[in-house]
Amino acid sequence: MRRYLTLLAIQLRASIAVAMQYRVDFLVQGGLALFWTSWSLVPILVVYGRRSSIAGWSFEEALVVIGWFTVMKGVLEGAVNPSLTAVVEHIRKGTLDFVLLKPADAQFLVSTAKFAPWRSLDVVGGIAIFAVAFDRMGRWPSAGAVLASLVLLLCATLILYALWILVVSSAFFVVKVDNLSFLLLSIFDAARWPADIFRGALRVVFTVIIPLALMTTYPARALLGTLAPSHGALVLVGALAFSAFARFVWLRSIGHYTSASS
Repeated sequence: MRRYLTLLAIQLRASIAVAMQYRVDFLVQGGLALFWTSWSLVPILVVYGRRSSIAGWSFEEALVVIGWFTVMKGVLEGAVNPSLTAVVEHIRKGTLDFVLLKPADAQFLVSTAKFAPWRSLDVVGGIAIFAVAFDRMGRWPSAGAVLASLVLLLCATLILYALWILVVSSAFFVVKVDNLSFLLLSIFDAARWPADIFRGALRVVFTVIIPLALMTTYPARALLGTLAPSHGALVLVGALAFSAFARFVWLRSIGHYTSASS
């Protein structure tokens, strides 16, 4: 474990060093991250400008969901997507050998190869949204609620990461998966809304097939103190099972890899 934590620290420092080489670009990207965080509030402001609640969620409670959406967006675009997008290029060019031959787990290496440090501003933006939401409510979450929401944040990250591993694994078979990754990025935008607003087939899709509700709505409920313990346990089990399935698919997919020298 210590060895992999050291490798993670090295990969993270390398990404920060590369990003800081172009300081103007770093500041511009940081400014854009703040802009998109602010822009993500526009739809909810428009909708709640005409009604006080939607599907039982008040404006302040929906803000908590937006806060988690912003945090998860930062995780996705700052830590998950940059590395795994680079893997698709390795697979396409047949240069994944340089990773597979290293004395470390290949999935770990490809998952931590590249970070976008400026996306950490999304996490700061999410915390600011939480502060505004609870200030408007006139109360603050308990320590237990904060702890539960952090555990669910970890579960949400595992689910999000597993989804992207499945997308990347498909590149071993179809090579070009750019459209699929863009589709998932677009679908992820639905996570800005509480899952209760979806009905019928959409509810099944966003809670079972692509579990967006587990990524934002459940952590929001935990922070608000309204999540049933049984639901929290279900999310934990689901995240572990989903991660194990993604790991299995990744290992099987590597067997179909053809290098540039083959």
